[in-house]
Amino acid sequence: MKTAVPKLLAALLLTALFAAPALAQQKLKFAHVYETSEPYHTWALWAAGEIARRTNNAYTMDVFPASSLGNETQINQSLSLGTVDIIYTGQAFAARTYPPLGIGGAPYMFRDFNHWKKYAESQVLQDLAEEYYKKSGNKPIAFVYYGVRHTTANKPIVKPEDMKGLKLRVPDAPLYIMYPKVVGANATPIAFAEVYLALQNGTVDAQENPLPTILAKKFYEVQSHINLTGHITEMLMVIVSGSLWSRLSVGEREVFESVFHEACAKATLEIAASETRLVDEFAKKYGKTVVKSDRAAFKRAFASFLVGPDVAWDKALYDKVQALK
Repeated sequence: MKTAVPKLLAALLLTALFAAPALAQQKLKFAHVYETSEPYHTWALWAAGEIARRTNNAYTMDVFPASSLGNETQINQSLSLGTVDIIYTGQAFAARTYPPLGIGGAPYMFRDFNHWKKYAESQVLQDLAEEYYKKSGNKPIAFVYYGVRHTTANKPIVKPEDMKGLKLRVPDAPLYIMYPKVVGANATPIAFAEVYLALQNGTVDAQENPLPTILAKKFYEVQSHINLTGHITEMLMVIVSGSLWSRLSVGEREVFESVFHEACAKATLEIAASETRLVDEFAKKYGKTVVKSDRAAFKRAFASFLVGPDVAWDKALYDKVQALK
């Protein structure tokens, strides 16, 4: 009996030591390229707190904003390498891995915000995200409205022909080059963090982003005209690295999905509300010339392109998206 007790205690201690790593707190990295003032960041911070709370601090998360862990191409690469755990990324960047996913970021794909919202909640998008997961190993778990992209420049842009020859900064992803290519502008891919300086020193003439981003990045300081081209209704994806997703239990996966669905819904409402407010604010508060571009003319220019040979989706997928009501 005297011999058995120490042996039992030793066995229990050994079991505890081997179990300790599984119970240890895991600190995660969430990377994105947006400013700390933007809803994407503030709701990511909220999500970090909620995940810690709902997992009893099994998972804590540091959020790295404003390209502090790299530009968008780099953080997508880091996700696959497992050196970051979660990212926000645009569809066009994810579409490098699974090209049909880019349909949601194509110019003039959506009629309005409600059409985009139906797509964001649709089985069509879920199926595309699942195919991306199968191909990349990284798991999309939520989608957030990024806003309608508009074109800033130092001149008015009313019709497609007003863009001919314009040096337009675009994100460094093939899908974004569609917009300038079709209207005769010169696409100039530049990392997001470098856009302000490129506009200031004349490396490019113009850029395109949603109004909240134009405000947050202060692009209006180096551009005189806010042209409401409304060419892309954009969203960001919340993607979890395959290495993290594979470690999560079923219950933990449900926590991550639930938290980010809620965070993205709140950020979407904030972005949509700020878009409405900013049209007047840019004119009245910041003294910018706000131009109502002829969106119908732009749509006509893109109509054949969206079902043409240069896109990464077929007409059947295009028709599914257009049928959403």
